[in-house]
Amino acid sequence: MLLQKLSDPDVFGSFNELQKIQSQLNRLLTAASKRSTGEFPPANVWTNESGAVVRCEMPGINAADLEITVVNDTLTIKGEKCQSETDGQNCLRQERGWGRFTRSLQLPFAVDPDKVSAGYSNGILQLTLPRAEADKPRRISVSEV
Repeated sequence: MLLQKLSDPDVFGSFNELQKIQSQLNRLLTAASKRSTGEFPPANVWTNESGAVVRCEMPGINAADLEITVVNDTLTIKGEKCQSETDGQNCLRQERGWGRFTRSLQLPFAVDPDKVSAGYSNGILQLTLPRAEADKPRRISVSEV
């Protein structure tokens, strides 16, 4: 058996390496966990020069339970998905989540909050977010001097 003195720098060097490996492993597991759980609600976003359209899948949520806000270029959707009533039954498997949620999406431009429209049908929330006039690109004419 090989014993080293605690004052030997290699002992602490090995410990530091072990801490680095543990830190990397923690980051890897955290990233994998985030990938598997995903963000709720899942969203698709389309943009063009005039604005954006956002569609979110939100089955089982009442439109009245949603709170949607826009500040500059950030859209925030808050709500709550209630747990299903079980009527005294034992749950064998529960794969559908429930509880409060908040989802913020940053857009590549500021939004005109007075012109935002929202619709909810068949579990799909659709938002139309017009680009703020001050943020729209403007063509500038060049004159000869």
